Amino acid sequence: MPKLNRRTVILAKIETVSGTDAIPTGAANAILVRSVNIQPLVAENVPRNLIRAYFGNSDQLPAGIHSEMDFEVELAGSGAAGTAPAWGPLMRACGMSETVTAATDVKYAPITGSNETVSIYAYIDGLMHKLLGCMGTVAFDITSKGIPVMRYKFLGAFNPVTDAGNPAGVDYTKFKRPVLVNKTNTAAWSMHAYSGPLQALQLDLANTLVWRSLIGYEGVAQTDRQVAGSVNMELGTVAAKDWWSTVGSALTGALSITHGIVAGNIVKFDAPQVQLSNPAYTDQDGVAMMTANLIVAPSAGNDELVITVK
Repeated sequence: MPKLNRRTVILAKIETVSGTDAIPTGAANAILVRSVNIQPLVAENVPRNLIRAYFGNSDQLPAGIHSEMDFEVELAGSGAAGTAPAWGPLMRACGMSETVTAATDVKYAPITGSNETVSIYAYIDGLMHKLLGCMGTVAFDITSKGIPVMRYKFLGAFNPVTDAGNPAGVDYTKFKRPVLVNKTNTAAWSMHAYSGPLQALQLDLANTLVWRSLIGYEGVAQTDRQVAGSVNMELGTVAAKDWWSTVGSALTGALSITHGIVAGNIVKFDAPQVQLSNPAYTDQDGVAMMTANLIVAPSAGNDELVITVK
C-alpha cells in the first residue's frame, strides 16, 4: 500500500537531557503543521579515491550522519493571555527563552548558549522517523491577505526508520485558528517611526546550525545568529519618510508589528536596531512599491528580536 503524505503526524517535546528521547505523545505533543519536508538521512560522504587499472567511480563512505526536517506552523496565540502557545517548545529549541507572566503574556527572546533541544517524531502514514537532540531556526512571514506562518528547520540525530502505526489520540486543540493579515487584524506596525501601507514583512532568526561528528561526541550546535528580514511597502514621499537617506547613512531604528486584536490571539514583534539595505522598486497592481533587506542587530545583547504572545 502507498504511504499518504496527508497522513503525516509530527510530535515534538522538550528534552530534559539533550539527546535523550523525551518520548512525545500524540495526546500531549502533536504539532499542527503544513508543508512538511523530511530529509531522513543527511551525510557527508567521503570518497575513497581508489587508483585502479580502469576508469570509474570509487564508492563513498558516509560520515556525520544526521536528519533534517522543515515545516510550517500557523502563527496564532494560545487562546489565553499568559499561556504559552502550543508552538512554544519549537521556539525554545530555536535558541529562544520563554518567559511566562501569568494572565498577561509570554515572551520569547534570543539566548546565547545553553540551548534547549527537542525530540521530534515524524510519522508518514505509519513510517516513523525519530530525531533526537534537535535544534532549529525559524523564519516568520507576515504578508497581506495571507495566513501568517512560521517556517521551522531542525537538525537532529538520525535513528533507524521503523514501521510504526500513527499515534492514537492525536490532539491539535491547543493550536488556535489564525487570523488573516490585513488592516483590521494587523492594526499596528512601525519602522524607523514610519507606519505607511505595508504589503509584507519577513523576519528570519537565521541561526547558524552545524552537525558535529567527533570522536566521543556527535550532535548539533548553534554557532551564531544573524537575524535578517525583508520588507515590501508602498512607495511614499520623501516628506513622509526619506528612506534613501536612511539607507545611505546606514541608520538604525526600531521595528514593531502587532498581529491580532483579541486577547489570547495577539502576537507582537519588536526589534530595537533595524537597518535597511538594497532598496528596490517593484510594481503591485499598478502601484509603485519599495522592497528592502533588513539587518536586525542587538541593542544590549540577546534582544534583537523579542516576540510577545498575549
